Amino acid sequence: MQIRFLGTAAGGGVPQWNCNCPVCREARLPGGRVRPRTQSSVAVSADGQHWFLLNASSDLRAQIESAPPLQPPAGKIRGSPIEAVLLTNADLDHTLGLLLLREGEKLRVHATPAVRNSLAEGLALPSTLASFCGLEWIDPLKEVCPLLCRDGSRSGLLYQAFELGGRPPRFVRKPAFVAGHNVGYRLVDERTGGRLLFLPDVAGIDDALRARLPECDALLFDGTFWSEHEMQERGIGGLPASGMGHLPVSGSGGSLKVLAGLNVKHKIYMHINNTNPMLFEDSPERAAVAAAGCAVAWDDMEISI
Repeated sequence: MQIRFLGTAAGGGVPQWNCNCPVCREARLPGGRVRPRTQSSVAVSADGQHWFLLNASSDLRAQIESAPPLQPPAGKIRGSPIEAVLLTNADLDHTLGLLLLREGEKLRVHATPAVRNSLAEGLALPSTLASFCGLEWIDPLKEVCPLLCRDGSRSGLLYQAFELGGRPPRFVRKPAFVAGHNVGYRLVDERTGGRLLFLPDVAGIDDALRARLPECDALLFDGTFWSEHEMQERGIGGLPASGMGHLPVSGSGGSLKVLAGLNVKHKIYMHINNTNPMLFEDSPERAAVAAAGCAVAWDDMEISI
């Protein structure tokens, strides 16, 4: 399985357009200690020819232009190797990229009913896209099943979705607090047996999730905030990490302590907020991540399993 990180930042990217925090200031410097990052999205493929997007970032057009395997096939006037999009939730930074794909064929989008309802009620996204390419919704199953290409053929990948808990996005006026607002995905390469867990939004690690974490070769995990009160401490926002649906990396109850104990080949943080100090490549926070056997993803990073 080929895994390409198209974007690795949380909403707003790094630097964020209106932010002058230490991380964003450094990211604007040529050759600075912080790499600029676009908003979170990942592409996966079993054969290097048929690709699936895990979330569709609002930076998707630029991400495709920096990823030759996702560009139109040689010899064709129009076309795309992107077979479908798998959404973990309805957050803007994970879904606005769907609008950027409107010039192509009908979009095949894997999303739970709760996510679909949020996008319909809050953004009118299905009706908007119906005026362009149209949408084919696919309900992701909780059981392992083949991930199919748009022509119905097998892609070489198996997948399943599983509930992570979480709230509907803030743009939904009358939110329905039902299951399925936030899911993770497990993908398996049928040929190599390589296993991927994709978890960009994790509010907490319960027993069910804790049992899943060791059962993979690559774990892409929520790295949004370093600490619980990061936004408040930087004078940027009033909500703690938990209030925004993210488990912080550090602390006695943070994710780093859990990930450090996992015997997993690739343990990679992504979906990283512009306030997170582990984005500084020479910071104590980055050193702590490395000491735990984990990595911080960057745009255009690639791994294979």
